[in-house]
Amino acid sequence: MNAATDASPAGVGAAAQPKVSSALVGLLIAAAVLAIGWVVPLRDYITPRSGVGYWFGIIGGSLMLALLIYPARKRIQSLAVIGSPLMWFRFHMVLGVAGPLFILYHCTYRTGATNSNVALWSMIIVAGSGIVGRYLYSRIHNGLYGSKATADDLRRQANNLKIDGSGAGRLLPGFAPKLDAAEGRISMDIPLIPKASSSYTMWWIGRVQMRLFIKRTLKQAAANSLAISEHRATLLAAAVRYSDARLGAARRVAEFHSCERLFSLWHILHLPMFGMLFVAGIVHVIAVNIY
Repeated sequence: MNAATDASPAGVGAAAQPKVSSALVGLLIAAAVLAIGWVVPLRDYITPRSGVGYWFGIIGGSLMLALLIYPARKRIQSLAVIGSPLMWFRFHMVLGVAGPLFILYHCTYRTGATNSNVALWSMIIVAGSGIVGRYLYSRIHNGLYGSKATADDLRRQANNLKIDGSGAGRLLPGFAPKLDAAEGRISMDIPLIPKASSSYTMWWIGRVQMRLFIKRTLKQAAANSLAISEHRATLLAAAVRYSDARLGAARRVAEFHSCERLFSLWHILHLPMFGMLFVAGIVHVIAVNIY
């Protein structure tokens, strides 16, 4: 029993399971609504020119226009009366998903006249850009709504994991060197391959290799120890969680600077794309009401 307890890396095995985030729930709901609109023949029930379909367009366009509130709130201090930047950032995330969904239902997932096609594809490009921006933002901040991280913070967190789990390999011969080697591969530079891509690839490979190693080593240890055999499942879960945490921390450190640069570039490109959408939307509304 004591052997099993000692093998648990700094209480990793006793750690609570992560809760489902509200962002994930929202993403699943949006994916379900998107799938329903794709499967159901919307054109048999609504039309873009009148009724519910027309109002879907009005609502969707209004939500897309409301996306401008967040950047305005960040830059104009006198708008503090309408809420904090964090609050509007959260709304910005929701609006960036809800607006395109209303627009897709408005057009019933079909293309139309040239002006409507330009507006539709502009929206799709901006929405896709927003998804990329959200990912990059989360990689250089402490969560979706957290403060901006620094490379030193990430390195400190990675080093703390090593210290806290220093006894993780007591019952797994070769565990620590194997994990150190996997971390090293995540951090190394691969010629002609962007750091973010190479670190992700080596992180994924490292996870698979470590899981196979842990399972194989525990199976061998369980054959020679009754205590290990009895607690094999618990030890396996604890070792895998610790390994994943170490490799995940190494990946965050490796890709931080790359994602930071990409996010700066994304910021430069995202606003002109939204401007293109704004102009295309106005042209579409004018064309629809005139012709």
